[in-house]
Amino acid sequence: MDWQENSGNWVLVPDRPIAIIHFLGGAFVATAPQLTYRRLLEFLGDQGYLIVATPFVNTFDHTEIAKSVLMSFDKALNGVRSQYSVRYLPIYGMGHSMGCKLHLLIGCLFAVERAGNIFISFNNYAAREAVPFVEQFSQFLKPQGISVEFTPSPTETNALIRDRYSVRRNLLIKFADDSIDQSLPLAELLENRHPGLITTRRLKGTHLTPLGPDVKWQTGQSFTPFDAIGQWMRQEVYRELHQLERTVLKWLDPFAP
Repeated sequence: MDWQENSGNWVLVPDRPIAIIHFLGGAFVATAPQLTYRRLLEFLGDQGYLIVATPFVNTFDHTEIAKSVLMSFDKALNGVRSQYSVRYLPIYGMGHSMGCKLHLLIGCLFAVERAGNIFISFNNYAAREAVPFVEQFSQFLKPQGISVEFTPSPTETNALIRDRYSVRRNLLIKFADDSIDQSLPLAELLENRHPGLITTRRLKGTHLTPLGPDVKWQTGQSFTPFDAIGQWMRQEVYRELHQLERTVLKWLDPFAP
């Protein structure tokens, strides 16, 4: 099972897909999600989930990015459906950091059918908090009528979620050592919108936990103490990521082993 490029997306197709996951990454690592989120996405692919990871470049206009990634996903999905028998599979959205906001906007602004959404490390900060030096530049940009705030703003985003978010079943994951996570306020908004259908999980880890590539330790002809140390280090590094993988899988399929 190898990554394929399809209409600007990166697609992973298992032999017998059971559902489709549309993945959107964080602001500064979203241009190559098949690399930056490789282990997490390939783990889900190994469990039978067809992955469509859509790259994007961050700008201040998040509405336009949401529209663009949805159009790109739809093109890739049409291509996949013409090649494989996946027409009637359920579709889940999954985002990390800014990718969460984009899936929320998609669920607010566009008519999409989703079996559910997965939000990992959601944050909804204003531009002055999220982008270094934006306040220094704003004094030069404002007189020219150039926006120095995200569109929609954090307040506008919350209002859209409160009034228009259409995806009913949602999983929110917050890491214990993530100082920029805003999952709990989002959980409250979503619970008010779709009572009883929101699951929140707090896991060990940081904002960067989902970004682990899968580094395989190659042993020699004989197993040495160095091999044992190398494998132990690998297990420790990926313990938190493994917990994330199992949490996502359990929510997608409560009967998974």
